[in-house]
Amino acid sequence: MRLKVKHNVLLFETGKMRLAPIIPIRQEETDMHDWKKIAVAPSATIHKVMQAIDQGAIQIALVVDENDHLLGTVTDGDIRRAILHGNSLETEIAEFMNANPVTGLVDEQTSVWQRTMMRHELRHLPLLDAKGCVKRLTILIPPEEPQRDNIIVLMAGGLGSRLRPLTDDIPKPLLEIGSKPILETILESFIAQGFHRFRLCINYKGDMIRNHFGNGEHWNVEIDYIEEEQRMGTAGALSLLPEQPDAPFFIMNGDLLTKVDFVRLLAFHQQQKNIVTMCVREHRQQVPYGVVKLDEHRIVELKEKPIQYSFVNAGIYVLEPEAIKQIPTEQFFDMPDLVNKLLDQDLPVGSFPLREYWMDVGRLEDFEQAHVDYSKQFE
Repeated sequence: MRLKVKHNVLLFETGKMRLAPIIPIRQEETDMHDWKKIAVAPSATIHKVMQAIDQGAIQIALVVDENDHLLGTVTDGDIRRAILHGNSLETEIAEFMNANPVTGLVDEQTSVWQRTMMRHELRHLPLLDAKGCVKRLTILIPPEEPQRDNIIVLMAGGLGSRLRPLTDDIPKPLLEIGSKPILETILESFIAQGFHRFRLCINYKGDMIRNHFGNGEHWNVEIDYIEEEQRMGTAGALSLLPEQPDAPFFIMNGDLLTKVDFVRLLAFHQQQKNIVTMCVREHRQQVPYGVVKLDEHRIVELKEKPIQYSFVNAGIYVLEPEAIKQIPTEQFFDMPDLVNKLLDQDLPVGSFPLREYWMDVGRLEDFEQAHVDYSKQFE
């Protein structure tokens, strides 16, 4: 459910932000049920904090001592930066937590908490008593999302071979999870964040996708189609765009379920001045054997069944318009091909580590797990 603020809103005038007058907000609209679900000790590892953030599902954890005295906060962004800087999942959270977070007093008015969060551009505010102990956590009631004109290209032309026989009679993006097609959930996630211009790349049973979504009128958005007479790949289809984008645009596989903040991703891309930003996920894999490190014939280290960490492509990208010039026409060309071509030219290609829920619905076991996850993540 998306909450809307009629009075206590952010107003934009001539590029400057000002606050509307403080008007009381119902207290129950800003409460969390149990802040202790996201409380961790300063000795907790990144891995444990990630679990707490996932459980709380509001992208923050509170670092407290045994008396609930607030020591700091950790957001999913803090963890993202720590991982990018090379910290392992066993690093203690005290090393990179925000030790001086903005807080509120539990006895203040609800409208004061909201004003504090808007002034400091925060989504959450720990509420403390006079001794500095956490009593509650309040959350920001967001204003309506502004309309964003960035184009969203959704790749919906795949054969879905790994999901057969489910895809024998229906294209993968139209497979239902949680009573609606996968592609519809993706569409609505973008719409909820203010995006309204969609381009669907279709091939296999594309008429079924076109019949379901039409021109987007049902969702009050604009939907056009890129029909691939032959399979063009995730980047090759961009050469068929009827118009050249005039702003950064998204490409996303049409078989992904995710809670990624697309607005934050776009802002990160622009801040880093990348020509392409690729979303990545951390992948953990345990080696089933003892791994031996050698110096010639001498054993210098033995690790029993270690866990190896690596980043994998999450199938979500933001591109600058000039990236299209690097794509050959009328031939198969995937996004990894484009990324490697840009890297060969030393052009800025960046990564955006995802901490939010993400599921590639590409195999039968993933399809089954997505059904389990859906009610918790999307309802």
